[in-house]
Amino acid sequence: QLQLVESGGGLVQPGGSLRLSCAASGFTLDYYAIGWFRQAPGKEREGVSCINSGDGSAYYADSVKGRFTISRDSAKGTMYLQMNSLKPEDTAVYYCAVRKDPGALFSANEYDYWGQGTQVTVSS
Repeated sequence: QLQLVESGGGLVQPGGSLRLSCAASGFTLDYYAIGWFRQAPGKEREGVSCINSGDGSAYYADSVKGRFTISRDSAKGTMYLQMNSLKPEDTAVYYCAVRKDPGALFSANEYDYWGQGTQVTVSS
């Protein structure tokens, strides 16, 4: 059974850091694009970062560029989102996602598998 399980969310003060993890089971991440999305209350789900399979090119939303880093560990079947210099506006439920295609996109509709979501709250 194909499954994505997230961990690593929580409460952090502004300027702090968190690392989100997403473990895949039932398939290998090597051949698929992966992405991280977030959804704040009353807002649409938005793409945060995504990464191609193959050449490993990574893409970031302007709002997180320079602060967030996406990565994958194929041996562990796990993808990560390192979040630094967190701001209150980063507060949201964060989701990992896998697209059955090597090319990464920011459109949530293009992704086929989703994690359950993990809450990130940035507040003093």
